[in-house]
Amino acid sequence: MDPLAQFSIIPVEYSEIKSVLTDFRSPRHKIADLEKAGKLVRLKKGMYVVSPTVTGKILSTELIANHLYGPSYVSMENALRYYGLIPESVYTITSMTLKRARDFENSLGQFKYVSCSPKYYSIGVRSIKSEDFSFLMASPEKALCDLIVSTPYLRLRFIKALRIYLEEDLRLDMEAFQAMDAEIFRACATVSKKKTDLLNLAKLIER
Repeated sequence: MDPLAQFSIIPVEYSEIKSVLTDFRSPRHKIADLEKAGKLVRLKKGMYVVSPTVTGKILSTELIANHLYGPSYVSMENALRYYGLIPESVYTITSMTLKRARDFENSLGQFKYVSCSPKYYSIGVRSIKSEDFSFLMASPEKALCDLIVSTPYLRLRFIKALRIYLEEDLRLDMEAFQAMDAEIFRACATVSKKKTDLLNLAKLIER
């Protein structure tokens, strides 16, 4: 069995990989060789994930996003697409973080991190569990709030403008929207710079 397979699809630090390559005189050179051979995928300096060619498992960009820069949770269009609420594919993985905003790019894609306050961050975040791992993702309600709050120049102070944005710009599943939890919208509004916009989400559900 390949010693790398024990890491499965969980991103790992350089030191962890080095610890299973003790039979090699220069683990650093061996890691470089494994990367060139396609057995390791470099996520950023000092962080890797084992290739599916070794593990036989599909990589999770959501899990990778959590590990790449944290604390963070996947949100906005990525979360809405994950839940099947918007039709378009999304190519940049966008997350909210308590740290300063950052962008990363590697062979798996582009990863964007948007900064927010601790009080706002903690609302409406879910742990999505799979057989071998779990990752943090915004609830559908929080993903909408994050998208509205973080989109520059977007103003949705009137219900009509909000409905057009949801139906035409996002092409959101409006039936699913009507089943969302208005209390999450209200909770986000109390600690957000776009209070009126987020309260309008709750009002639209209750109409």
